[in-house]
Amino acid sequence: MNSDSDLQIAGDLLEVPHLLQPPREHPSTVAEFAGLARAIAADRTRWAHLVRYDATTRWYHRLRAVPQALGSARAGETPIGYEVWLLSWVPGQGSGRHDHGRSSGVLTVLEGTLTEHTARGTHALGAEAQKVFAPGYVHEVVNDTLEPAVSLHIYFPGLTEMPMHPAAPRCEARAASTAA
Repeated sequence: MNSDSDLQIAGDLLEVPHLLQPPREHPSTVAEFAGLARAIAADRTRWAHLVRYDATTRWYHRLRAVPQALGSARAGETPIGYEVWLLSWVPGQGSGRHDHGRSSGVLTVLEGTLTEHTARGTHALGAEAQKVFAPGYVHEVVNDTLEPAVSLHIYFPGLTEMPMHPAAPRCEARAASTAA
């Protein structure tokens, strides 16, 4: 009778290199990109000294731009496989309602609290919160607190467009119009 304890592999698996997956140089799955964002977030020495606050516009700094694999970029496009951006938000600053074109992404709050507005509702994202989104995901991010906030954004493939969308009607306005 066979059992798990009876199962044996002939030889040392590490001695058979053709059976091993080659190590990935860069993330390629959503989980790996989320893990990359958590690793960067945990290493404050990597980003904290770069943060600036600008009262007139949102401040941003590209931390990393990693090229796509050779030959995988579309004609006329910059071949960026993924980008890592650092953003700061002073109270009252927001992104406007937008999507990220054909890019997927991971938003990670490093400090403070940001509020995300989507068609499904409003969500407060505190420090260490992550939001993963697919291409075409429409949202607005705002710092509606009294303290500054810092966030990390990873886009894959690299961000080539950020189409803006008209402001969504507020839930209160909809409720008032249906009650009349």
